[in-house]
Amino acid sequence: MLNSLQAAFASNQVLKVISGLNNFDRDRVAAVVRAADLGGATFIDIAADANLVRMARQLTNLPICVSAVDPQLFVAAVEAGADLIEIGNFDSFYAQGIRFEADEVLSLTQATRALLPQITLSVTVPHILTLDKQVELAQALVAVGADIIQTEGGTSSAPTHAGTLGLIEKAAPTLAAAYEISRAVNVPVLCASGLSSVTAPLAISAGAAGIGVGSAINKLNDEIAMIAVVRSLVEALAATRAAVRI
Repeated sequence: MLNSLQAAFASNQVLKVISGLNNFDRDRVAAVVRAADLGGATFIDIAADANLVRMARQLTNLPICVSAVDPQLFVAAVEAGADLIEIGNFDSFYAQGIRFEADEVLSLTQATRALLPQITLSVTVPHILTLDKQVELAQALVAVGADIIQTEGGTSSAPTHAGTLGLIEKAAPTLAAAYEISRAVNVPVLCASGLSSVTAPLAISAGAAGIGVGSAINKLNDEIAMIAVVRSLVEALAATRAAVRI
C-alpha cells in the first residue's frame, strides 16, 4: 500500500471520493477529482479507464484508485498510472437488477490477483448478503489477497425521517457491515455508501479505518459545493480523531 495511504489508514483518517464506476463523462469526473484534491481527500476512485486515469493524473497528485467488475480493465488502467484498484462499487448495478453474489466476487478477486499480484487491491462486500455471509466473504477475500475491504448499503436503506435521524437511518446498513467485518479481518475496512458528515464519525467508531463517499459529492453541479462537502467530511473525520485523543 502507498505510504501516504498507509499513514491515513493507520490514523483512521481516510476519505475516498468516488466519481462512479460507470461514470465516463470526462467533465464530471474532472470536477470530482478537482473537488477531492482541493477539499483535502485522501484518494480518489474513478472508473477503470486509461484515458480517465491520465486525465486525473494531470489534475491531482492524490493516489488514484480505479473501479471495475472486469479484471481485464484494470491492466490498462494500472499501466496508465492507477495506484490501486477496487472490485466493486456495485451500487450502480442494483438499479439494473444486476446482483453480485459471494462466489462471483471471490472469483473476480482471484482472477484480478492473478493478473496483478502486487498492486493494492480493495474489494467491496455486497450488501445484498446477510451480515454473517458478508463477514464470511470478507474473510475469504482477505485469504486470497484483498488488502482493503469496503462495505456498502446506502441503496438498500429506506430512511423514514428527515434531517439527522434520516442520515443515520440511511447509513445504518454500511455501518453495521463495517462493525461486523472490521472485527473479523486484519486488513483496513473502508465504510462506504450512504454516508455524510453526520455519519462519518459513526463509521470510524464502528471500526472502519476510513470512509468512501460518492453521490453526496458527484450528484452536485457546482464545484464549490463539491469542495465544501469534501471539506466537511475531512473535518468530521478530524474531529473524530481529536475526540479519541481527549
